[in-house]
Amino acid sequence: MPEQPKKAEGETKPGREPGPKEATGAAKTSIKLSHPDKLLWPDEKVSKQDLLDHYALVWPRMEPFVVNRPLALVRAPDGVQGQRFFQKHASPGMSDKIARMKDPTDGEEILFIRDFDGLAALVQYGVVEVHIWGSTIDELEKPDQIIFDLDPDEGVDVSMVRDAALDIHKRLDDLALPNLVKTSGGKGYHVLVPLKPSADWDEVKGFAHDFARALEQAAPDRYTATLSKKARTGKVFVDYLRNGRGSTTVAPYSSRAKKGATVSMPVTWPELEKGVAPNAFPLGDASTLEQLKKADPWKDFFELGKALKRG
Repeated sequence: MPEQPKKAEGETKPGREPGPKEATGAAKTSIKLSHPDKLLWPDEKVSKQDLLDHYALVWPRMEPFVVNRPLALVRAPDGVQGQRFFQKHASPGMSDKIARMKDPTDGEEILFIRDFDGLAALVQYGVVEVHIWGSTIDELEKPDQIIFDLDPDEGVDVSMVRDAALDIHKRLDDLALPNLVKTSGGKGYHVLVPLKPSADWDEVKGFAHDFARALEQAAPDRYTATLSKKARTGKVFVDYLRNGRGSTTVAPYSSRAKKGATVSMPVTWPELEKGVAPNAFPLGDASTLEQLKKADPWKDFFELGKALKRG
């Protein structure tokens, strides 16, 4: 392919629209980006400033899922084609807008943010994926969500992954457990169950494990609850392991360090039924901005939460 011309200042690639810096309701920050034009996704011509603009736009929706919650970070200071770092602890040069606390169980450092300045500081630090615990720092031992991460084997058709999400949706409905879905920004979907924080980590992970095993036993040709590559051949791995203490999953509205500069986007079940793809929403793309003009499908996420009952 011929080399693409360099983007002129203020120019956007086809399908992209100008950043929402002046958009009504977009969050503001005191954080100043160094090298705001630095391309974090070089092929897609998506810069540091573009990422911050995205977060400014989605902040009212994203805030409840990332504030005062332990974080894990995927950093790509030289862009996603360069070296990446996965970190859960502070490192030299990290802004004081990224807060720290000690884990009461082992004394390990926990990172979290309190406000949009904290998220902007993550962008400044080269964070291209924001991952979260399933609990807040105030209720560290009591998760407020269950996640089923549907991870297909190489070559598995996306329709099979979509059917898996819809199957989980029906089974959770049968258990009278509220459930919502988002695109992963990669190859799969994430089905989440909001909880009232009451059960502990072992109870929540135990439920998720039993649920995934039941899926596997009902349709062993389609599902596996086993992590090994061998067990996943031609199947969808129902990843329940992200429900353990200290495990993390990518936050709603977070960018992904993947081809296409995609976003993990909350969607409705009818949208999933109509065929929305796991990587349907590139950062700053017109389709993504259109999606964000719709009613927030996760607006009542935490209000929907029920206590997890054993037995």
